[in-house]
Amino acid sequence: MFFRGRQPDQSVWKRFRTAADGFSFSHDDDYYTAHLVANAERVVDLFIALMEHLPPAVDLAMADVRSGRSWKGEALALPDVREAISRIKTLLATNGGTEISVYTSEDQLTVNQVLELFVYARTDQWLYILKGKGLEERRLVRTRSWRGVQREYAEAPELVAALAEMAESLRLTPT
Repeated sequence: MFFRGRQPDQSVWKRFRTAADGFSFSHDDDYYTAHLVANAERVVDLFIALMEHLPPAVDLAMADVRSGRSWKGEALALPDVREAISRIKTLLATNGGTEISVYTSEDQLTVNQVLELFVYARTDQWLYILKGKGLEERRLVRTRSWRGVQREYAEAPELVAALAEMAESLRLTPT
């Protein structure tokens, strides 16, 4: 026989997250910065989810470390960008090695090569948005970035092809 108490429901992410999951938030001269570290799938999912807080037209910059190719697009429809990134999210979370930035004149969301999420903004609205997503603010987060060290990424031909296809479908220009 099982006894059930009145325990509040918890999301799967809250139950199984690691101690390293969370975000730091800081304010520098003209902008606010949030640095989020979580497991790879969570970071990519949050990247896509947070885009819904951007205006309907965004700019996009994308760089693939493996192929050395990069692309850029301006005034793209936000739903098209979200859909394109959603199509490659599993490949992105599995392989990393790609930096994608979606931005406007006021806000920027960036997922880097080691799958950390950065938010740069002119207002502090993202602090409340991130807390609303169930994330915990910390003074510091444990980073996976290694400044000045070139990382080697395993071959991922599916991701390289998917990025090229995404660039073509969004009509991004090579840089």
